[in-house]
Amino acid sequence: MLVSAGSIGQLVRYVEAGANAVLIGEHRFGMRLPGEIPEDGIGEAIRRAHELGAMAYVSANKLFRNEELPALPGYLKRVAEAGADAVVFGDPAVLMAVREAAPGLRLHWNAEMTGTNSAAAAYWGRKGAVRAVLARELNEEEIADFKRRSELEIQVQAHGMTNIYHSRRNLLQSYMEHIGREARIVDLGADRGRFLTEAERPGERLPIYEDANGTHVMSADDICLLEALPELLAAGADSLYVEPLLKPEEYNIAVLRGYRSALDAWAADPDGYVMDDRWLDAIRELQDPNRELTFGFLYKEQVY
Repeated sequence: MLVSAGSIGQLVRYVEAGANAVLIGEHRFGMRLPGEIPEDGIGEAIRRAHELGAMAYVSANKLFRNEELPALPGYLKRVAEAGADAVVFGDPAVLMAVREAAPGLRLHWNAEMTGTNSAAAAYWGRKGAVRAVLARELNEEEIADFKRRSELEIQVQAHGMTNIYHSRRNLLQSYMEHIGREARIVDLGADRGRFLTEAERPGERLPIYEDANGTHVMSADDICLLEALPELLAAGADSLYVEPLLKPEEYNIAVLRGYRSALDAWAADPDGYVMDDRWLDAIRELQDPNRELTFGFLYKEQVY
């Protein structure tokens, strides 16, 4: 079970709550991180994760511009020397930099919404990737088919909001500057968030998250696949990701505890596994009443 962590303290608390892998990094190289662990602290973060028995992956999933490329090999070399278990990438520039500066570093391919077929995953597998992060829009049958056709590990998002749009521009900031209001947005927060409302769906509020890499419009509801864990595991999911963005830490800890309890119960006796409603009840107690828990696309085809 994987979760993003924005600080070493948060990393420790999430692992203690049940995560056995953490995704860390900084905005220079990774998008939609809940906080930053700078380059000079990445070694300590990786060491703490390993001491707690967890894997540590480093995010380098942004799309890079030419002026950003010179810093990439040195960063990846430092990450590899610190003992990172993998780097998450979408831009081929990262793969090329890994070959140059850190050839032993494992690669997790994350193409966001375009990670939908095993042929593309196989291509990146031949380039050195060992894991494919699947698009959130795949249903259960498609996940299982992807796994059957691929030699790579597969990662599926099991909980939290999803990114549905990204722009490198700071759209909110640009608008606020245009009308002459204060534009500095550091962390929207779960209790004071800003939202996009579409004319055709006025009842849906889409949270907007801005970081150093631009504007990210997030889904109006939260994926929750806790009740579907047996199906996900039977389909061959190797890693389940919990998205912590724009959620209070208390909520994320409750989610991790619930999924950890379920995963441990399933591992102990797959044939006799029974879902315990208390695992989900603990999450629902902290769930934003304006955000529905859904199965996402797990049981349906994507409809545009």
